[in-house]
Amino acid sequence: MASNRIDDTGVILRDARTRYTTDQREENDARGAFDAELRRSGRSPRTEVVVSRAAAPADVAELLDVDGDVVVRAREMFDGDRVIQLVTTYVPVDVAEAAGIEQADTGVGGIISRMKEAGYDQGDTATEDIELRTATSEESNRLGLPEGAEVLTINHIGVTADGRVVEITQHVLGKGWKLRYAAPLA
Repeated sequence: MASNRIDDTGVILRDARTRYTTDQREENDARGAFDAELRRSGRSPRTEVVVSRAAAPADVAELLDVDGDVVVRAREMFDGDRVIQLVTTYVPVDVAEAAGIEQADTGVGGIISRMKEAGYDQGDTATEDIELRTATSEESNRLGLPEGAEVLTINHIGVTADGRVVEITQHVLGKGWKLRYAAPLA
């Protein structure tokens, strides 16, 4: 059952246990998890995308095990007219080319679906590191936050079965997010 949604007060429930499953990413021809989540809640998702090739930050390049340029997908994600998250994805050039994800609209299910079709299946698990930090001036401005506000960041790491890191996505969340995760007990 889909549990990623936005309630009547605008609080966004991001349920990491299910948000990246194929059924949820592709629900009603959604363009990925974010699009599906907002549509499911009767909201109006909108994403502004800039795709380029550039050098990744050192920590990202190390995780991706790349030298030189990567494909960068920088996005502002909206609920109607309100920016609710800033997202930057870094993908090795060979993976991006094989998956055909160097255009703004990557089709139903988004880049994870395109990578899977191209042989870069991320399996059934991803790692996400979460951090609370002070927003940069640019992030505060874009997210409509006061200077010095704190933001949650999620560093999503997508890995194939053979251990290759094929995606690093960095989410910067504005106010109004609730994150849900599962932890193994056995």
